[in-house]
Amino acid sequence: MAEALHIASLLVQVRPELFEAVKANLRRLDGFELHQESPLGKLVVVLEAEHERQILERIEQINALPGVLNAALVYHELLAAEGDTE
Repeated sequence: MAEALHIASLLVQVRPELFEAVKANLRRLDGFELHQESPLGKLVVVLEAEHERQILERIEQINALPGVLNAALVYHELLAAEGDTE
């Protein structure tokens, strides 16, 4: 039976002069996908994790990266475990 999967979308606002460095640091994170970016310093990212706690920890990690001004959760979905009817 597969585990439940949490999917979260974030808007990350970055200092434009550190844009490339922040993207490089973000790519080192597990369960991370960069979906859209603006050279003005905005990134749309998606995180996947087995537990909601991991999403919250990842948001804290992103907010702590040099050059990140804010990481805001804009969407969260829980995909039920395989065979789970609830």
